[in-house]
Amino acid sequence: MTPPVKGPWKRENPKKALGEPSAKMTQAEVAEARTRAALAGRRYPNLIDNMAVVRKRKADKPVS
Repeated sequence: MTPPVKGPWKRENPKKALGEPSAKMTQAEVAEARTRAALAGRRYPNLIDNMAVVRKRKADKPVS
């Protein structure tokens, strides 16, 4: 039986564990996260909104 997966708010930041600095979200990404939160009925974006926007940025980036 596989162990249950912890929620992202309970896991350690992998970049922090490696000693790397976190990437900052651009103003456009912040606005997109706020839009996602508003559509979900929340006043402010949460970790899940921010992660979804950053994941989209990484998916849109061309592979070298």
